[in-house]
Amino acid sequence: MSKVVLITGGSSGIGKSIGEFLQTKGFKVYGTSRNPKNYPDSKFPIVALDVTLPETISKCVEEVLEKESKIDILINNAGAGITGPLEEIPDAEIKRNFETNFFGPINVIKAVLPTMRQQHSGLIINITSIAGYMGLPFRGVYSASKGALELVTEAFRMELKDFNIAMTNVAPGDFATNIAAGRYHAPVLEDSPYKIKYSHSLEMMNAHVDDGNDPKDMAEAIYKIIRTTSPKVHYKVGAFMQKFSIVLKRILPDKVYERLLMNHYKI
Repeated sequence: MSKVVLITGGSSGIGKSIGEFLQTKGFKVYGTSRNPKNYPDSKFPIVALDVTLPETISKCVEEVLEKESKIDILINNAGAGITGPLEEIPDAEIKRNFETNFFGPINVIKAVLPTMRQQHSGLIINITSIAGYMGLPFRGVYSASKGALELVTEAFRMELKDFNIAMTNVAPGDFATNIAAGRYHAPVLEDSPYKIKYSHSLEMMNAHVDDGNDPKDMAEAIYKIIRTTSPKVHYKVGAFMQKFSIVLKRILPDKVYERLLMNHYKI
């Protein structure tokens, strides 16, 4: 029987690319979206789910199980960007981002674990971000929410060993998707002390996304991980310098690395 894959946020961007690629490899793919009716031409079924609403998570998992009787692979891909000076981002937006990028994936994991434990098999792939390995200026909340998911995955892996359920992180760099359109941007305030530096950083972030890698690279990386007998704890996918930045953070003195980031963002 084909393995059943559930991809949160599978209607566009990286999630869509992963779903379409896995379907060509013989997997039974289900994606999710808050509004499935907006995607009538999807190449695989889209199920209603909002990761910030636990009741929709339960309903989504139940719907897939009713149709397939199993979920072999969960790919926690749904996420949201957020930018702005930390001082100026409203608390409500910080909490909303963590609901999407951190609490949401945890609740989806909780929803599929009973089935995977009963199957005595399963693979959970959490899509994080290279930004989660470092505190980036004007992206601090995003870095924090993705970094938190990276660490929780490390703990989950050890807790799930006895049940033959594997879990891993995949941290992408910049990919050419529409993520910037759905990102929360703290407004550039005319009287803000961060106005010039933040506006320049915002332009740079958007340019990086526009010039990012093809999302198919992520799809191929996910496929390789699925075919791996024992997945690693962390994977990084993206441009060489983005991945190498993690290595530099590990080996350079903190202040030297901080200066490199500040020079890169011209702040």
